[in-house]
Amino acid sequence: MAYFLSVLGLALIIEGLPYFAVPERMKSLLNKLPAFPARFLRVFGIAAICIGLVLIYISQNYLR
Repeated sequence: MAYFLSVLGLALIIEGLPYFAVPERMKSLLNKLPAFPARFLRVFGIAAICIGLVLIYISQNYLR
């Protein structure tokens, strides 16, 4: 459970960084988000998931 909470905390930190560092650009980007087609958002989402899985795999199998 401690590992899960650590990973969740890290994810929240990473998600929050752009909002802290460049809030005006994030507001602009979020206003443009409805203009993107759903297919683009799905492809972007699955790409992020795949990259995340690869990073987890590498960290668990090669960086120990």
